[in-house]
Amino acid sequence: MKKLFLIIGAPGSGKTTDASIIAEKHDNIVHYSTGDMLREEVAKGSKLGQEIESYISKGALVPLKIIVNTIVSAINNAPVDNVLIDGYPRSTEQMTAFDELVSKEENITLASVIEVRVSEQVARERILGRRAEAAPGEERSDDSEEVFNDRMKIYTDPLAEIQKFYTDKGLLTVIDGERTLEEVVEDMEKFILSKI
Repeated sequence: MKKLFLIIGAPGSGKTTDASIIAEKHDNIVHYSTGDMLREEVAKGSKLGQEIESYISKGALVPLKIIVNTIVSAINNAPVDNVLIDGYPRSTEQMTAFDELVSKEENITLASVIEVRVSEQVARERILGRRAEAAPGEERSDDSEEVFNDRMKIYTDPLAEIQKFYTDKGLLTVIDGERTLEEVVEDMEKFILSKI
């Protein structure tokens, strides 16, 4: 049985970094970022990759079917039983579709949804700071102020509904993402280990 942890947070909340550090420390935990999964597809230059890129470059949401299939396939093919996925769900449609799908999958159980919470101001400083530090040619196409504003709105619009949905199921845990990386990772790691 695969135990799944979904990690949500604003752009710049550090969720991808947190999850990857935890997965590196534990042989029985694997981490996937929906962003990375989609970017890998883009890097392949496949037809699907080109379609994904057309959405990502605008800061828009990649269509539901593409994402859900990418994620379920990644979970089922994961080499270990504890899977961290960050950056999902990003909309109530994604949440509902995924919930329906997971309830039918006998091999997958949703252990928890972890929200790494940061203020919009902290998120903005981190994202636009990341752009300033990138070497030429290494900037991510989604790190401009305009795209940040779009991504932030996409994240915050459905957030209350997503929080309520998982709170009602007793699955939501909030971690303060404005502390040092070490503190956030330690908190998240303790929580995940307590569930597996």
